[in-house]
Amino acid sequence: MESLTLQSASPAAAASPLHRRRLLPVRQRATPVRAAAASAAGEPDLSVRVNGLQMPNPFVIGSGPPGTNYTVMKRAFDEGWGAVIAKTVSLDAEKVINVTPRYAKLRAEPNGAAMGRIIGWQNIELISDRPLETMLNEFKQLKKEYPDRILIGSIMEEYNKAAWHELIERVEESGVDALEINFSCPHGMPERKMGAAVGQDCDLLEEVCGWINEKATVPVWAKMTPNITDITQPARVALKSGCEGVSAINTIMSVMGINLKTLRPEPCVEGYSTPGGYSARAVHPIALAKVMQIARLMKEEFADGQSLSAIGGVETGNDAAEFILLGADTVQVCTGVMIHGYPLVKKLCAELQDFMREHNFSSIEEFRGASLPYFTTHTDLVHRQQEAIKQRKAIKKGLQSDKDWTGDGFVKETESMVSN
Repeated sequence: MESLTLQSASPAAAASPLHRRRLLPVRQRATPVRAAAASAAGEPDLSVRVNGLQMPNPFVIGSGPPGTNYTVMKRAFDEGWGAVIAKTVSLDAEKVINVTPRYAKLRAEPNGAAMGRIIGWQNIELISDRPLETMLNEFKQLKKEYPDRILIGSIMEEYNKAAWHELIERVEESGVDALEINFSCPHGMPERKMGAAVGQDCDLLEEVCGWINEKATVPVWAKMTPNITDITQPARVALKSGCEGVSAINTIMSVMGINLKTLRPEPCVEGYSTPGGYSARAVHPIALAKVMQIARLMKEEFADGQSLSAIGGVETGNDAAEFILLGADTVQVCTGVMIHGYPLVKKLCAELQDFMREHNFSSIEEFRGASLPYFTTHTDLVHRQQEAIKQRKAIKKGLQSDKDWTGDGFVKETESMVSN
């Protein structure tokens, strides 16, 4: 078994109840044996180790319909996904009542077109409506059949410390490897202080993260909402409160459109609709910006070891490469699976390896965060361009003094001072 290097908490952190249960694993590169084997085979190594969790590749099933029951999660493992995050569960599933239809598509064609590439997807789906005990039994069965694969439980609960503690204890007992906390569902039950109602209120988020990290004994990822002015604020709160990682982004609040024949909104349920979460290819640039902001925050304010799981419009290996270049450790896919199916992971892996070959990268860690330093402020861009223009003008002007003439470069030096 691969050894795990642990980062010792500071004396102050060790004394805090938020850090009493788990030491942050230092992020590790691929082991020499694995890297050597991949090199010998001529294949870039896609394996990643995040918060002590070893995955064969960085592709993770995002919480939602693709992780809604034993059958589909088993299919995900069989197809080769690096990890699976189950659909969000809570203590009382009887309060969760879904409607149908609950999805609507946006195509790259005029309103109402039946054909064309799907670029946007809206859902008004709630968390799991299946009894918690049923889901937990399926988690246990999956871990029994796939003991070396990573299963992550997604949880969400009302504003009640005892309820959060009970849910965490019961889900951990099922054998999950980590927890993702749904602080970001944009629709459904905000009056119960669930989902984005917590993620949009940093004071509330800090309190609930405190409850969670007092109880949890496995790594905790806080899932961030994009429906906020500055996503770094809740990310900072979650990480300071003891979470080992953050996931971003969840869906964007939206109205998919109006049916111009019926004049009713979509998705239409008995003639009515409600705003829901927007995902798929169209959100990718927005997700890149949010992930970049969180990655910069983590690099500037937090020690290595806390992780970032990127989400948003991933349908190709190049989409994933962009997230990793910004600093993501893993890449989640949910809507992409709903559109293309579970075998999509094979295409994602092949395309990501193609990208790595093109740049001679042998492991994910070699290029993770490589593009992050190239983001700056607009003021700095102006300054950089002004300096570059000055340098180009200086070169075009040619020699500055007679002493600069050389015999070997005389013709080129003469030409450099010709104006036409």
